[in-house]
Amino acid sequence: MKADMGRKYRAYPTEAQDQVLTGWGHTGRAVWNVALEQRVYLYQQRGYTLRSVEQCKHLTAARADLEWMGNFPAQAGQQILRNLDRAYDNFWNPEHPAAFPARKKRGHRLSIPFPGQAVEVRKLNRKWAQVRIPKLGWLRFRLSRAVGGTIRNATISRGGTGWHISFGVHIGARLAPPNGKPGCGVDFGVAASAYVSTETAPRFMPPSLTANEKARIKHLERKKARQVTYARKHQGGKYSRRLRKTIGQIGKLRTRQANRRQDFTHKLTTGLAKNHGMVGIEDLRVKNMTGSARGTAEAPGANVRAKAGLNRSILDNTPGERRRQLEYKARLYGSELRAVPPFHTSQTCAACGNADPESRKGCGRLFACIHCGHEDDADHNASVEIEARARRTGGTVTNSTRSTPKVRVPATGRRRTRETPKPANAS
Repeated sequence: MKADMGRKYRAYPTEAQDQVLTGWGHTGRAVWNVALEQRVYLYQQRGYTLRSVEQCKHLTAARADLEWMGNFPAQAGQQILRNLDRAYDNFWNPEHPAAFPARKKRGHRLSIPFPGQAVEVRKLNRKWAQVRIPKLGWLRFRLSRAVGGTIRNATISRGGTGWHISFGVHIGARLAPPNGKPGCGVDFGVAASAYVSTETAPRFMPPSLTANEKARIKHLERKKARQVTYARKHQGGKYSRRLRKTIGQIGKLRTRQANRRQDFTHKLTTGLAKNHGMVGIEDLRVKNMTGSARGTAEAPGANVRAKAGLNRSILDNTPGERRRQLEYKARLYGSELRAVPPFHTSQTCAACGNADPESRKGCGRLFACIHCGHEDDADHNASVEIEARARRTGGTVTNSTRSTPKVRVPATGRRRTRETPKPANAS
């Protein structure tokens, strides 16, 4: 089995190219929405599932009738329809967590996909390169790393900081054999971003936003709300240039926050996969963990604001993205990822295996077992328990779409941790 990798670079289009790409982004969004609506309507009326092969014929007819569709590259439209096929396949796959394909509104991220044979990359010097895009010409991008393989597909997208181009690259490298390094367990949390069982201190994620940036986002969000209200009352809902400028400023800060979060996540997961032969993590149900506590009008929830703040903290640490990265990085570096049932990991003693909520009262940082007297940091104790479960069970066979794991018992039996001295009568 060989590996395919993604490469993302910052693109620098000219002013004319920027206008063309923006128009193409909205055209691609329209193609996606119309194709999705056509499939839904046909299935509801006739029970027939439409695929991209047939819709490409409709796309050809639309390009002949509509000028704005004719200006859109045919390869990009066909690639959008193939992406819609894959979205449907993921939705019907019981092992994939994808939901039903969603329609893309105007504020959605603009992207224009192309197949690999439609683009050509040419290196200019050590730091710059350019890619030839159909109907656009040569687009310059910052060559921050070598492409290093055969291009399978390309996607031009615009985020809060500007345009980027991503390549799906077949690198031809075979997956690494087992590295033979010792294993570990990792407890992902909020107070401590990650605690590794083989380490003596937790790892903390730097704040993704400074205090000034948080205050500015709060100010901009309020400003946006006022401008939207004014647009609805006096402009028929049409957004003004000032409102679009405010939205762009918010997007720039949010993109900066996401980049910082992603940087820490990549460094964390790469280190775990490189330095360990086995990585045990909890099989978390993030969607259930971050559900709203609002309740209903008849039965309103309690501590809604506190739960909303906790949800933001959980999502800021991106446990789902960490698991996704560990899954492919473990294969690249000769490691193995094992996901174990998460129940009672924070209440189970890593020394004697007894689970008791009295051993950890509240959300304190201290774990004190009431059965054997073992004391440890609560997150480190949980990471040792996660490692023990991963070694005993070999990980679960569940996935993120199953609500009940097959393994329903914690890893029992006495285990010796780094803090627990070895018994004198042990051989």
